[in-house]
Amino acid sequence: MELKSILGYLQNKTILVTGATGFLGMVFVEKILRVQPDVKKIYLLLRVSDTKSATDRMHNQIIRKELFKVLREKWGAEFDSFIAKKVVAVPGDVTFDDLGVKEFKLREEMCTDIEIILNSAGTTNFDERYDIALSVNTFGVQHVLSFAKKCLKLEILLHVSTAYICGEREGLIPEDSSCMEEMEKEITKFDFKVQEKNLVEEKLNELKAQNVTEEVITTTMKNFGIERAKLYGWPNTYVFTKAMGEILLRHSKDNLSVVIIRPTVVTSTYKEPFPGWVQGFRTIDSVIAGYCKGKLTCLLVDPMSVFDMVPVDMVVNSITVAMVANANKSSSIIYHVGSSLRNPINFLNIHSFIFRYFTKNPWIDKDGKPVKVGKGKIFKTMATFRMYMQIRFMLPLKGLKFVNKAFGEYFQDLYVNYNQKLKLVMRLVELYEPYMLFKGIFDDNNAEDLRRITRESFMESETFNFDPKCIDWEDYIMHTHIPGLQKHVMLKR
Repeated sequence: MELKSILGYLQNKTILVTGATGFLGMVFVEKILRVQPDVKKIYLLLRVSDTKSATDRMHNQIIRKELFKVLREKWGAEFDSFIAKKVVAVPGDVTFDDLGVKEFKLREEMCTDIEIILNSAGTTNFDERYDIALSVNTFGVQHVLSFAKKCLKLEILLHVSTAYICGEREGLIPEDSSCMEEMEKEITKFDFKVQEKNLVEEKLNELKAQNVTEEVITTTMKNFGIERAKLYGWPNTYVFTKAMGEILLRHSKDNLSVVIIRPTVVTSTYKEPFPGWVQGFRTIDSVIAGYCKGKLTCLLVDPMSVFDMVPVDMVVNSITVAMVANANKSSSIIYHVGSSLRNPINFLNIHSFIFRYFTKNPWIDKDGKPVKVGKGKIFKTMATFRMYMQIRFMLPLKGLKFVNKAFGEYFQDLYVNYNQKLKLVMRLVELYEPYMLFKGIFDDNNAEDLRRITRESFMESETFNFDPKCIDWEDYIMHTHIPGLQKHVMLKR
């Protein structure tokens, strides 16, 4: 049997990418330009008001990143002209109809030429304002879908979701939409789009009528999102709005070929374009940064729980292969892209690797002194963590409150600052609790089938490898991820 070519499929293709300034979108753009320079055009939808601002943002926040150094070296003096020829910065916004593309001629050109759409736009903040999360993660999907239906040559729409839309399920989590069945039954009784939109508008109008500050509006809308999420059985606003986005996509796709990729926790590059590149703090990285600086001395986590993570370049490889394998099929399929089933690693091992790394390579503080790390306290339940916080921090806070009153509020600033920090810590712990104590393993039979198809049917299976079994976690965490995190994020702050 003659092998097909992934690169051959991508040749002369026109692609639209939303969320290109995000971690995943950026790595996808770099990969396509590097491995298939004969791609016809890549449109990048960027949230700005005009073409000049879009071009500036593309260069400042994407093309000039260190991520593109391999591509830059490959093209040398021709790099800028190559980018100008292949990449188009489009001012727009997924929260608007027609993706906010105002220029008629450009919009018409896009609808005529686009064959592939990658929708990686989204806010990944667990604690986002409900109005913002809803407009991007839910209605943004609807707007991308509506635009896709206007693209005359469209072959595939790939939407990036998250494996954690399963909520707080335990055991083997199927690679399907069963986790949303109850919600779908509930929301098909009424138009949830209208309901949630109206609820948000009512809440915002109510706050404006009260003439409250922007800070109060933000806090209230964050709490409102958590409240709505928990009402339907989701732990936070992020996964709730992503789940609604998936439901909208499946219910309204018509005959479009649609792929949904559900990555787990996305981490630094494994190999491409070079090992260890990362943008911003991912879920586990905040823990690593706090720990190495001596600021994190206790942690709410089950040491034996599996932590599902996957390098970003593997996710991008899965996205690319899924596009090629599913193009022009009037169906939809879901892929879990993670490691918990094929190559699991638990928190105990991760903690051991991090401890060993920073014992050997301590963080140097602002005074030039090495920070000594300890093993730290581990709490396996929220109840034991709360008890510790009560004794260690909340009782001293109550004492400070009493002393502050006795001394005529002399320590007011200290008390307010301490109280705010404690509230923030507890809120963050409550937001991350479902993931630090997560008991699920993500089934990935569809993804495994895709890996098999790649090996058997395509000639570039090595170029687009996304098999987590090849990862040596000790080597990756100690020699790739932590050094990359230090170089690309921590030392730049």
